[in-house]
Amino acid sequence: MKNRLIVLLTLLGFSSLSLSSQSMANKKTYKKSQLNTYLIERNIPEAGKLSKDQLQGISEKSCNVLKTMGSGIEWIHSYVAENKVYCIYKAENEELILRHAKEGGFPADKITIVSNVIDPGTAKEK
Repeated sequence: MKNRLIVLLTLLGFSSLSLSSQSMANKKTYKKSQLNTYLIERNIPEAGKLSKDQLQGISEKSCNVLKTMGSGIEWIHSYVAENKVYCIYKAENEELILRHAKEGGFPADKITIVSNVIDPGTAKEK
């Protein structure tokens, strides 16, 4: 009976060996994915008037630079406004944000680490 239970638990991933292996793998994954969220403010005169093709070109340039930088930085999305572009990135540190800006030829006029995110659902949490 005890052997059947051990086999069943092992198949379900609950043996002590499986748990320790899974925990170690999860910790490695967690540490690797431990990226800060940043808000980057880019002053770009008349950014709101950029054409679809121009925005696509900027996006391609950004993605190409990111491919060369590895997994420590990720572009989430950007908001294009009248004279600015506000970008949301995940990165290990601010230096990677600055490196991306330099290699891509993008301004990074203000870089702010995001402390928290709230939305309408936050009002309902208790």
